[in-house]
Amino acid sequence: MTGVRLAVVVSRFNRAVTDNLLEGAREAAAARGIVLSEEQIFPVPGAFEVPIVAMAAARSGRFDAVVCLAAVIRGETPHFEYVSAEAASGVQRVALDTGVPVAFGVLTTDTVEQAMERAGGRVGNKGYEAVVTAVETLEQLERVRGGG
Repeated sequence: MTGVRLAVVVSRFNRAVTDNLLEGAREAAAARGIVLSEEQIFPVPGAFEVPIVAMAAARSGRFDAVVCLAAVIRGETPHFEYVSAEAASGVQRVALDTGVPVAFGVLTTDTVEQAMERAGGRVGNKGYEAVVTAVETLEQLERVRGGG
């Protein structure tokens, strides 16, 4: 699918992980002939801020799909539960409220090691998978809507 306009919203928190997720997203886009310029990448402070920027991107009319990337790693307080739940809920709301495909590439892990395994390690790269998910969802929506 060429000519797809993606927005990528990526958390700067846990940057060692999210930089790898972003690299995976770039690789997936390139493998599909999708241009992903710096103007399409929107860094935000953390996972909690991902949904509001994703909503703005989805509503802008500039993008066909939005990819959300972040890493929430469990700590010693309940903060993990609140942030991960609200990030998931917020990202889902963006998709349902706008009808724009939104891929959830937000890692929720117990340890940094688990996150790194999912950000280009032995478990793969969830950033890469999020771009694939966004494009496949877009294709199916086009079929449903009668465009493909």
